[in-house]
Amino acid sequence: MREMKYSKGKLNNEISPLTIPEIDFIMEEMNKGKESESVKRHVQPSVSIHEKINGASEQIKNLFEDIRKEENIQLETVEGIKAEIVPIIEEAAKNPDIYYLFKEMQAKNEYTYKHNIGVGIIATYLGTKLGLSKESLSDLTLAAILHDVGKTGIPERLLEKPGKLTETEYEEIKRHTIYGYELLKCIPGLALTALQHHEREDGQGYPHKLKGSNIYYLSKIVAIADVFHAMSSDRVYHQAMPFYKVIEQMNRDVFGKFNPKMLLVFINQLMGTLVGKEVMLTNQQIGTIIMINPYEPLKVLMKTKSGIIDLRLEKELQIERIIGK
Repeated sequence: MREMKYSKGKLNNEISPLTIPEIDFIMEEMNKGKESESVKRHVQPSVSIHEKINGASEQIKNLFEDIRKEENIQLETVEGIKAEIVPIIEEAAKNPDIYYLFKEMQAKNEYTYKHNIGVGIIATYLGTKLGLSKESLSDLTLAAILHDVGKTGIPERLLEKPGKLTETEYEEIKRHTIYGYELLKCIPGLALTALQHHEREDGQGYPHKLKGSNIYYLSKIVAIADVFHAMSSDRVYHQAMPFYKVIEQMNRDVFGKFNPKMLLVFINQLMGTLVGKEVMLTNQQIGTIIMINPYEPLKVLMKTKSGIIDLRLEKELQIERIIGK
């Protein structure tokens, strides 16, 4: 049996199509001893999880409205979030097939509030895959939920403005990182995440243009979750991007905006949840993903009615959308 050998970003040898026996071998290996796991992966989260997520979004909305009025956040409020909302986020992030939660996480209205829950789930999911300790994971979840609390200091007319922001308006929006820091500075980890979640590895972020190791570790995780959820959601000034476009864009940012290790883990884990699912290609052809290329996660191996398609060989074809999601 010929092995597929990859180097980072490219194949060691010239790419050649897989043979039918090789495909059969791959599929047999994937199916060995995985029947019970397969059942788990395709069970959608219970209604109670969706209800809990919706309830958590409503709680955050009420809390943020109170913070906007009072212009401060009480320590008791933070403890309440930790006790009531963090466990819901952690439960949701444990779902082995997290893609089923995307519909719930995509904020079509009240973006400011639902975004915090979506980012909380995604960041917690990534933190788990990165092997964070239970304590660090809990800190991450809480920091992700409150990363945008500084937006309570931004006029709502700017947050909900449908048109393009002026330069002055954009500069005011960016100050939500500083406002968040000021609200949370009595809790350093939360304050740093609120302050730095828009910083970037290449120093092109804000508010302080920090680079690499100068950025707080949890902020790096929240930054990935924040951007992924933002691009995946309908907002007042733009529609949600197709799934493959979001992954494609983030994949281009692996060695620039985001921590490479974290982002590669996120993309590969996320694409891995799609094995066994039907997708539509950009030429409208439908097939089932049977294998993910770890170095080029969008270049999947698919089974279609007309045969096997290897997207490494089909340069013009891409995944357009996941069927039924």
